[in-house]
Amino acid sequence: MSTSAQSPAGPAAPARPGDTVTDRLVEANVRYAADFEDPGMDAKPVLRVAVVACMDARLDLHDALGLALGDCHTIRNAGGVVTDDVIRSLTISQRALGTRSVILIHHTNCGLESITEEFRQELEVEVGQRPVWAVEAYKDADQDVRQSMQRVRTSPFLLHTDDIRGFVFDVTTGLLREILPAS
Repeated sequence: MSTSAQSPAGPAAPARPGDTVTDRLVEANVRYAADFEDPGMDAKPVLRVAVVACMDARLDLHDALGLALGDCHTIRNAGGVVTDDVIRSLTISQRALGTRSVILIHHTNCGLESITEEFRQELEVEVGQRPVWAVEAYKDADQDVRQSMQRVRTSPFLLHTDDIRGFVFDVTTGLLREILPAS
C-alpha cells in the first residue's frame, strides 16, 4: 500500500468508486484479516503504561519506543496536549484497565506551533458557530509538555500520578528529549 509520502505530487485525481484512500485501507484490512489470528490478549496493557502523543503521521510510536502490540494504551490528538478528553481516556485506562504510568510526547516542528487560538474565531466566521474546544496552540513545546504533565499530576480523577514523564520527539533524528517538570 502506498503512503502519502509516495503519492504523486499535484492535485489529487477525482476519486472513482472503489478507488478512495478509505477503499484502499479497507482492502488492506481484508488482506490483513486473511492471516489474522486472535492474539488472545486482554485490553489491559502489559506494561501498564499509557502514551499520550501528537497525531502527527511522522510519529511511529511503537517503533520509536520499542513497543509491541498489547504493551500500552496510545492516546493521540493534535499536539499531544492533555485535554479533558485525554484525562477521560487516562482515567478509564487507569481505573478500569490498570495502567500506572503516563508518558507524554510532543514533537519538533508541530503544526500547533504555527497556528493560534484565532483559529477558533476563523472557524466561527466560516461556519457560523465557534467550536466548544480550545485549539491548545503553543509556541514552546517544552513548556507545553510541562503544562501537560501538570494537568495529569493535578487531575482528581487519576489514581496514579507518581510516574508521569514528558518528552519532545525530534522528527529529524528520532530521539526523545526528556522535559523535566516545572520546579
